Amino acid sequence: MRPLLAALMAAAIASAADPDRTARLLEELSNAFGPSGYEEDVRAIMRRELAPFSDSLETDGLGSLIAVSKKSPDAPRVMMAAHMDELGMIVRYITPEGYLKFVTLGGWLDQGLINQRYWVKTRKGPVLGVTGLKTPHVMTGDERTRLKLRDEIFIDIGAKSKADAEQRFGVRPGDPIAPDSKFTTMGDGSLYLGKAWDDRVGCAVIVEVMRKLKSSPANVNVYAVATVQEEIGLRGAQTSSHLVKPDIGISLESGVASDYPGIRQEEAQERLGAGASMFLHDSSMIPTLSFRDFVIDLAKARAIPLQFNVLSGYGEDGAEMQKSYSGIPAVNITVPTRYLHNHNGIIARSDFDHVVNLVTALIQQLDKPTIDKLKRFN
Repeated sequence: MRPLLAALMAAAIASAADPDRTARLLEELSNAFGPSGYEEDVRAIMRRELAPFSDSLETDGLGSLIAVSKKSPDAPRVMMAAHMDELGMIVRYITPEGYLKFVTLGGWLDQGLINQRYWVKTRKGPVLGVTGLKTPHVMTGDERTRLKLRDEIFIDIGAKSKADAEQRFGVRPGDPIAPDSKFTTMGDGSLYLGKAWDDRVGCAVIVEVMRKLKSSPANVNVYAVATVQEEIGLRGAQTSSHLVKPDIGISLESGVASDYPGIRQEEAQERLGAGASMFLHDSSMIPTLSFRDFVIDLAKARAIPLQFNVLSGYGEDGAEMQKSYSGIPAVNITVPTRYLHNHNGIIARSDFDHVVNLVTALIQQLDKPTIDKLKRFN
């Protein structure tokens, strides 16, 4: 086991508040280190978890993991995808005093970067750092109210100089950086607080769906794909879609909850505890309408609560599946999440379970005649 993964996982498993298997998996995935382009620790977890339910495991040329459960050679290919990467940074350079300057990976807000703890993954192991912030005691009035931009921010790892950072700590330009935020439960234990729900929650859905399909197989070939580099351009979904050649696509993501102060219903419509959600629009994809209606009807028939989200922004792996080759039906199903693209987010366990049940039922209902019908346009 890699040093950073071992250190984080030991602390995570020892402190698990919820003893059940699914909660432990969500905790391990949330705590895992995996900025865009540096997903190896997450991939190791997904490989371990998916192996018992797969006929084969392979990676594409970028590192996306593809687990296959085969029905027959001529059965349709259903691809469900979730991305392994999280927001992070890489070291740009080291100042003469030993502070780290960085470039962000993914859609950070500058105000979310200040005075937070981070892990820097170096050749000598994980190094803890903090983004420094001048004390208010010496700030001018303008400094107290002005937004600090990312190019002004640095990471303090406790080094005495550039040479000390390089030699004692092992830091090099290009080393990856991820938030130091630990999983815990909240309230009565039904809410899970952690980092990287975007999209470790989708990765966990894939594992649990494959677990259910093992005991109740589908009539299709299932390709469970844990993609890389989604946060910097849906890159892994593009390459893995070309390898899988899916007939239909299911993107599994963290949704955008709007049940807290400061966000309007016009911006997002999901709520924690109200069930699974399906995107009806985002800046990268409109779901195939026949497939959308199929999901809605199935959720109603199975009494699975389903809510909807219509967003003006966002982007997700379903867009690359939908555009692959000549185009395929695709939808994006999500677990509602508060505070996306920050150091800490919150999900509800009940929503996660509803998504697992919905996606399992959905795949079990798919067969060649059904997929052919969903792909037809009158």
